[in-house]
Amino acid sequence: MHNVNTNGFRGMDSHKRPPHGRTFRTRLRTIGASLSLLLAASVAGAQQPVTRADSAVALNARPLSLEEAVNVAQGASEVVSIAQNAVTRSRGQQYQARSGLFPQLNASGNYTRTLKSQFQGAFGGGTTSDSTILPSGPPGPCNQYVFNPDSSTLSRVTGLEQYARCTAAGNNGGSTGGIDFSRAGFGAANAYTLGLTGSQNLFTGGRISGQIQSAGANRRSAEVEVSAQRAQLKLDVTSAYYDAALSDRLVSIAQATLSQTENLLRQTQLQQRVGNVSEFDMLRAQVSRNNQLPVVLQRENDRDVAYLRLKQLLNVPLEQQLALTTSVEDSTAGPPGLDLARAATPDTVTSHRAPVRQANEAVAAQRGQLRVAHAERIPSVTLSSSYGRVAFPNALFPSLADFRPNWTVTLGTSFPIFAGGRIRGDELIAQANLRDARARLEQTREYAALDSRVALSNLRQAAATFTASEGTAAQAQRAYQIAEVRYREGISTQLELNDIRNQLAQALVNRAQAGRSVQIARVRLALLPELPIQSQGAGQTNLSQQQQQQQMIQQQSPQQSAQQIGAPSQGLPSTGGTQRPVAQPGSNQ
Repeated sequence: MHNVNTNGFRGMDSHKRPPHGRTFRTRLRTIGASLSLLLAASVAGAQQPVTRADSAVALNARPLSLEEAVNVAQGASEVVSIAQNAVTRSRGQQYQARSGLFPQLNASGNYTRTLKSQFQGAFGGGTTSDSTILPSGPPGPCNQYVFNPDSSTLSRVTGLEQYARCTAAGNNGGSTGGIDFSRAGFGAANAYTLGLTGSQNLFTGGRISGQIQSAGANRRSAEVEVSAQRAQLKLDVTSAYYDAALSDRLVSIAQATLSQTENLLRQTQLQQRVGNVSEFDMLRAQVSRNNQLPVVLQRENDRDVAYLRLKQLLNVPLEQQLALTTSVEDSTAGPPGLDLARAATPDTVTSHRAPVRQANEAVAAQRGQLRVAHAERIPSVTLSSSYGRVAFPNALFPSLADFRPNWTVTLGTSFPIFAGGRIRGDELIAQANLRDARARLEQTREYAALDSRVALSNLRQAAATFTASEGTAAQAQRAYQIAEVRYREGISTQLELNDIRNQLAQALVNRAQAGRSVQIARVRLALLPELPIQSQGAGQTNLSQQQQQQQMIQQQSPQQSAQQIGAPSQGLPSTGGTQRPVAQPGSNQ
């Protein structure tokens, strides 16, 4: 009865032995097959798979280190630019808030041409296009009707009547007396007005100080956001860089495994030709090789995606080839300006975290807004003054003598008597926003403490995995070498060789992934105080979304903005000086 032994050879029953000559010939065929396999192995060893670095050099790729990648990303990051714009915006809001402490001075100038006037002909007589014709009287000059003090009473009365009629008719002739209405603005054809207005808030009940407090807190929060975005960019670029380097390593491992399966297939084909292995073993070797092909394709696709992600962060053309020069296992490499020694003793104090500092500033900003809301009930006092020069010449262009001064000073106060509940509504909104900011601060502290502990745990786990994988990869490599010799000599089976090969590939993959995890964890711990919170709960909303919702609530109504302006100056109209309420940073984003 024939059976198949553990090596896959077809033989006879155990009590039967082949003749001595047949055994000798079998051994010769085995030795010949072994020599052929050794030759094939040497040829295969000379033909190593092309690595990513080799292909990059062939394509004239751009060498790129981790430090250079971070520097390039910082100079081309849109996220950092947006954060810097928020700082500029908050500085502008700070200027707006502080402007209420200083005098407001505005200049104006106007020219008016009257085509038709309601005062034309108002005093009888005809009308002209340039002046008003008054009632006729004795011919001028009017000073000829001045009487002698020694004249009689009748002469005096007659002289006064003639003088009044003369001056009323405008026949003064340059002497004193009479009113020229055409030069007083009543129906004047030409009118020139030059004005200078100023105002100063004397007392606002805390409105301006509240706006300054809120604007200052918003600016500090925006500055913290810039540092946080820069730290996050360093972490993102580092992660993308090591992801691309890891993908290179995984492609090399997959290609090496494919090369091993192809060598095994060639060995099995040679042994099958000399009759040392069955067709089943050859088919199994072919299946192992074919199953490895999709793995290589998947690894190459993952590598391409990782490089595209890195190029996107660096803002380089997607068709640009890159050659990464920093190894995943280089423990000294890191982003520029970062001391990786900080990862050994990281700053895990919750109050030092950037999100916690931003939440504190949000509370301060809401306190300022609450002061602004309370100040609406308190009277405000404003001192204003208007100085102007007016002229109503008969000719088109006036002379300096035609201008007359007009100067007023006003001390005004304003306070609401009845607003229909608007002020109470503003106070309720400000109080609710302040309570929300305080609750958000406590929530951020909790998540910051959790995030710090998660980051420490991730580093410990990654370091332990990397240390354990170091010996495992070397042992797996040695085991595979022994398994190859055992299989060539017919001592072990192809199944055992495949199992050892899979263990070797897995050990190499684990070591590469552990190296990448260690590098990312070390960089994250070193940047921890400036980084946003990563370990967020399911019920936590993104901080920027919360701020945007809060800013929409805090936007003041036009009526409130108008009441927050000081008492308007009287006299000549003002051409500017309107003070706008302070907005929150990011409201225009």
